[in-house]
Amino acid sequence: MKIIHAEVIVTCPGRNFVTLKVVTDQGVYGIGDATLNGRELAVASYLKDHVCPVLIGRDPRNIEDTWQYLYKGAYWRRGPVTMSAIAAVDMALWDIKGKMAGMPLYQLLGGASRERVMVYGHATGRDLPEALDKYAEHIDQGFQAIRIQCGVPGMQSVYGVTKGGGAYEPATKGWPQEESWSSEKYLDFIPRLFEAVRDRFGFETHLLHDVHHRLTPIEAARLGKALEPYRLFWMEDPTPAENQEAFRLIRQHTVTPIAVGEIFNSIWDCKQLIEEQLIDYIRTTVTHAGGITHMRRIADFASMYQVRTGAHGPSDLSPVCMGAALHFDLWVPNFGVQEYMGYPQAALDVFPHAWEFRQGSMHPGDAPGLGVDIDEKLAARYPYEPAYLPVARLEDGTLWNW
Repeated sequence: MKIIHAEVIVTCPGRNFVTLKVVTDQGVYGIGDATLNGRELAVASYLKDHVCPVLIGRDPRNIEDTWQYLYKGAYWRRGPVTMSAIAAVDMALWDIKGKMAGMPLYQLLGGASRERVMVYGHATGRDLPEALDKYAEHIDQGFQAIRIQCGVPGMQSVYGVTKGGGAYEPATKGWPQEESWSSEKYLDFIPRLFEAVRDRFGFETHLLHDVHHRLTPIEAARLGKALEPYRLFWMEDPTPAENQEAFRLIRQHTVTPIAVGEIFNSIWDCKQLIEEQLIDYIRTTVTHAGGITHMRRIADFASMYQVRTGAHGPSDLSPVCMGAALHFDLWVPNFGVQEYMGYPQAALDVFPHAWEFRQGSMHPGDAPGLGVDIDEKLAARYPYEPAYLPVARLEDGTLWNW
């Protein structure tokens, strides 16, 4: 059995997605997600120009050898572009193997460790009343875990908060927009948000919040301590993780659980955080962390230190990634929670899928392989549109972490 064709499909059914399709001489094909928000064409080029040609003639069943070939053979290791490209190949090969076996991916990984996958949704509001109403809507939809983000008085824009109706989408068409940020205003307001949530809804739902790298370590420690009475499920990305030593300072001051890793690309990015037990949840994604093969290594390593998974699941990773993530989630023993933002209908039409959402939980389905396909004719009707994430500046103009 050999690979005879590999192609990259870039489409924008509401937002840009990069999909790799790998075809074998037996007519079986697999697909993988290679989307990197705001850098989609860089990954598409990496795949088309450097990866697809070397896949031709390889045995698709040798997933591990192909992973090592693409990782070690290029010499230039890691990084979001390289690892997203490797992930797409890895997903496609697992998809092929599952179709050949007539089994869903989670069965190939070792079978289900749970009946369904708990997911969390995003409740966002431009002010406190709207945020609380959105939280109530998520409870009505059956969510058992809810992330809440809210506009901050005195700030025109805040991460995670939609500018109008509909789902939150941070990327905007055209060049990056600039937003203003004040850590002081944020720190003063956010504890009031969580007090209001618990006063109105009690402690029956898991409560999550994303700081999105905005605070210094001591500011993050202050926030974590202030939020302890509200028993958060996690405080996400409290400070940039390049300096992993910084998380020790946060740990010294608060017992609020910490989740980190949506921008990590390999096990080396989270090694210190995990082995020194400086975090509680690792948020690496199938697409950005080298596919199913590498995610399994990260999860197994994390399990040694009682760190659980909480994979990033935004709408800027395609339904292909969501399918792969759900198979992984259903299998992985040290599962915590899965993010689920949902997709516009156009994206769901382009990517027919077996996964389903019901009452706060999801299941990948039992279709062979990933259980996700791509309608190439429909995808061609949605050409690539340049779109970028915003850039943040402090109120005095200093460039800050978005």
